[in-house]
Amino acid sequence: MCGRFSLAAAPELLQQHFQIKMGSWPALQPRYNIAPSQPVLAVVASTELGRKATQFRWGLIPRWSRAPQASWINARSETVAEKPSFREAFRRRRCLIPADGFYEWAEQGTAKRQPYWFYLVDRPVFAFAGIWERWRSPQGVEIETCAILNTPANRLMGLFHERMPAILLESDYELWLDPQVQDPKRLLPLLRPYPAEAMAAYPVSTYVNNPRHEDPTCRAPIGEAVQGSNLSEPAGSASPAVAPATPPVP
Repeated sequence: MCGRFSLAAAPELLQQHFQIKMGSWPALQPRYNIAPSQPVLAVVASTELGRKATQFRWGLIPRWSRAPQASWINARSETVAEKPSFREAFRRRRCLIPADGFYEWAEQGTAKRQPYWFYLVDRPVFAFAGIWERWRSPQGVEIETCAILNTPANRLMGLFHERMPAILLESDYELWLDPQVQDPKRLLPLLRPYPAEAMAAYPVSTYVNNPRHEDPTCRAPIGEAVQGSNLSEPAGSASPAVAPATPPVP
């Protein structure tokens, strides 16, 4: 599952990481609380540029939908190649969705849930596997939307939720974006749980619960980090091992 994420990395780092040519990158502001229905940055294949940056509305509307209200923010990797809502986009319209972290909420045994910010310990920026679609109204109005693919949770994420966003290895970007590759047998192996030992998470304030809040406070740590490399018990068992929080600077 992925319902909120952040992207506050410097534009220069994003251009270098995603191999986007100067001048083709849209104007960006740090985003600390990206929520469904908002515009999100995406990287797609381009005949002229190799790769280009664009923006989609988060919440995929199938091409055949009669109205733009119904949308999906996530798609399960296990069924994305067969589901009518996703299968054409999966074969023909894949994208990278840049991020530097994402949020998940832990059950606390009460009505209040504790939000956590997840990040990669050795990668200041990364990409979710995404698909996108272009919906056109009878009047000719076009809306370009996207969804983030998810996978079963790794050991760290399993402490919080049974699903996690599909995070691609940098070496898999080229294959994922290649529009000539449409065989699910080549694409589905890229959608695997990211290694838990390369991830960490720490609790943040419920300030992030409000999607109107968009500043570094959203992901400021309020407790110790859970390090995936320190986990010694299966997901869902005893309390996770913790270590002093050493997150990226918000």
